[in-house]
Amino acid sequence: MKFIASLLFASVALAQNIATAQPPTSAKPHLATHSAATTHTAPASHGCAKVPELSAKIPAAPAGASCAKPLYSITTVPNVILTDISPLETPEIRDALGIPAAATFSLAYIDIKTGSGALAAPHKWYSIQYTGYLPDGYKFDSSYDHPEHEPLNFLQGPGPGPQGRRMVVIGMDTGIDGMHVGGKRRLFIPYELGYGPNGNPQAKIPAKSWLIFDIELVAQSDTEPAPKAPPAPPVSAAPAQPAKPAATSPAPASPSAPVAPQPTSSAPQTAPPPPASQPTPAPPIPTAAPPVTAPTVTAPKP
Repeated sequence: MKFIASLLFASVALAQNIATAQPPTSAKPHLATHSAATTHTAPASHGCAKVPELSAKIPAAPAGASCAKPLYSITTVPNVILTDISPLETPEIRDALGIPAAATFSLAYIDIKTGSGALAAPHKWYSIQYTGYLPDGYKFDSSYDHPEHEPLNFLQGPGPGPQGRRMVVIGMDTGIDGMHVGGKRRLFIPYELGYGPNGNPQAKIPAKSWLIFDIELVAQSDTEPAPKAPPAPPVSAAPAQPAKPAATSPAPASPSAPVAPQPTSSAPQTAPPPPASQPTPAPPIPTAAPPVTAPTVTAPKP
């Protein structure tokens, strides 16, 4: 009986030690919250994320770059569970009823270049250069195609309005976390953090499409950057006017150098037209000569 009592006492003590060393099984794991202290620090090292295969039309990552890693992952758990599905139903019954399925997706990234500037802070105005692709290589937008390569400026986080809308897709809005000014990064944004299940037909982005963004964090500020002044239009030179001849008296001509007549205007002078030919007058018609009369001879008087 003493042996059994000792064994029971040792078992109870061991159980108490295990309970003290380990957290209770009902305790939930610690989850990182979106705050300046946790979210906007250098991303922790994780395994490679599952991303779509990219077309050769998209520039390849530099040699030696790591695989795409998750910046964060989200698991959706529907609050409605579809059960007791009859074999007569089709797999589309869930979509027909509008019941989403459980899913897990990640915002993935590859750091191309580490910036030497300040660490990106929350609720700042970010200025970025970017190029957006679809996995098939279609480039749907780029700041380098803007006039004078004007960067994109947006306020990080929900907007100040009542609806709290963000200025860019949420994958872009939260994809700057951990970057330094001057850094470059490639983002792999799933449709849940992009344009949603319907896509963006206006930008030719199909439904449920991944977005691939190559971005560079150019600057951050507390206030909205002032837009650049439009370039001044080029000043067109006025056409040169022909010089007018000075109104001076002509110098007397030298007997040995004839002076050419000066034109009175800048218009080209043309020779005067030849005079119209006059009809040659007909010769006068000769008139008949008067008859010749013989002189009268009178005899001298005695």
